[in-house]
Amino acid sequence: MALRRAAHQIYDSPVVFADPIAVPILGKSYAEELRRTPLRADRPFSVGLRAFLVARSRYAEDNLRRAVAGGVRQYVLLGAGLDTFAYRNPYTELRVFEVDHPATQGWKRELLQRGSIAVPGSLSFVPVDFETQSLSAQLDAAGFDHGAPAFFAWLGVVPYLTLTAFRSTLGFIAEQPVSSGVTLDYGQPREALPFLERLAHDSLASRVQNAGEPFRLFFTPAEIAAEFAGFRSIEDLGSTEINTRYFRDRTDQLAIRGSAGRLLCAWR
Repeated sequence: MALRRAAHQIYDSPVVFADPIAVPILGKSYAEELRRTPLRADRPFSVGLRAFLVARSRYAEDNLRRAVAGGVRQYVLLGAGLDTFAYRNPYTELRVFEVDHPATQGWKRELLQRGSIAVPGSLSFVPVDFETQSLSAQLDAAGFDHGAPAFFAWLGVVPYLTLTAFRSTLGFIAEQPVSSGVTLDYGQPREALPFLERLAHDSLASRVQNAGEPFRLFFTPAEIAAEFAGFRSIEDLGSTEINTRYFRDRTDQLAIRGSAGRLLCAWR
């Protein structure tokens, strides 16, 4: 995901999601892999995946801006990975909480140090091993204010969860004060996809399975709407809406293909 965000900064013009930290955070260690990131026009699903990844980052930060304008001063990145928002945060009063597995956070902090990227005082790392630790308790220890609204970004995580884990985290978000919000991406189940998209799904599923992180959880729009029954102002975007919003009138090949991936934002 980080490689594709970085490739977007180098190879696509105009950029949909401007991120000046995306390339530096990868550093020399990943320079060759970044150079080999697929760019060929005859691999439309690869280009389409890059489009989806940059669109979901842009979508999250577009909705974060809306949250900040409404008075939210806490931003929680669930499964932060190599997200770079905290290191280019333009909101002086916004606290950022990066939640991830301790090993992932250790790797990220090494990359930040190698790239001479400073960790701002507005950022708190929140290490959570979901097998043994409570998200609520770990956020509390990091200084999260449970009495104030927060905005949550939950990107690139949902397909890897069990339904129980998904509902547990969503339940925690649903307990936050009014004006809190969440944005996430999710995938539709294989059986809901047309034939060619099933082949693309199978290829990606095989790669993540081999990497030790198999896909587990998919929703149709109707199914996920039921999960968010306690929220208001739910927006659920498919590829047509995303392409219209972020990729209209481009002269290159950058656009989302197919109907598998969707973006959702909901508010308390």
